[in-house]
Amino acid sequence: MRTRSPLDPTRTPLSILTLTLALVLAVAACEEAPGPGPGSNKPGTARSPQATGSLPDMTGKGLQSAQDQSQAAGFHHLHSHDALGRGRVQALDRNWKVCDQTPKAGKHPTDIKIDFATVKLEEDCPTDDQATEIREPAPTMPDFTGKSVRTARRSLDTSTSLTITDASPEGRLILVESNWQVCTQNPAAGTRLNGQPVTLRAVKFDETC
Repeated sequence: MRTRSPLDPTRTPLSILTLTLALVLAVAACEEAPGPGPGSNKPGTARSPQATGSLPDMTGKGLQSAQDQSQAAGFHHLHSHDALGRGRVQALDRNWKVCDQTPKAGKHPTDIKIDFATVKLEEDCPTDDQATEIREPAPTMPDFTGKSVRTARRSLDTSTSLTITDASPEGRLILVESNWQVCTQNPAAGTRLNGQPVTLRAVKFDETC
C-alpha cells in the first residue's frame, strides 16, 4: 500500500487551512491600508487660512437687497433687528431698510455674523440704535415708558403675572404687542422684583399717552 506524506493536503486539517487563509487576508489588508495623507491632522500641521471677503456698505438699502449683496460677497451668517427698539420681526424683508450694520463695511472673515439695524420703509432711522439685547430678566423693574409692550414682556421673567390694558377709554385688546408703547407701569421703575404681579397700560405708537 502507498504511504501518504505527512504534508499531503488531503491529510491537512481543515482548521489549519482556515487559519492560514485568514492570516494571508490580514497581511494583505495591512499592506493595502493607506497611511496618513499629506492633509492629516498632525501636531504642528498648519491650518488652512480663514476665508475673508469685502463687505459692502448697506446703509440706506432695502433689507432684501442688503442680504442678497452680502451673500454674493460670501457672507451668509445674516441677522436683522428693529432699530426703533420695538422688537418687531422683519417678516417681509422688502418692507424694511437698513439704518446701520455690524460690522461696518470692509474686509472681514466670511463666517462672521452680520447684523442689520432696520426700520420700515416709511420710517426715519433713529440717531442711535434703540434696540437692546435682552440676555436675562432684570432683577429690578426697568423703566418701560415709551418702550414697546413686546420689549417689556421679554424683559420680565417668564413666571411674572403680567396684566396689560389699553390706556385709552376704548378698552381695546392688545394683540400685536410690538405696535403698542407703555404709558404707565406698576411697580415703579427701580423696584426690586421678587415675583410680584406687573401691570402695564399702553397705547399704539402713533397715539399719545
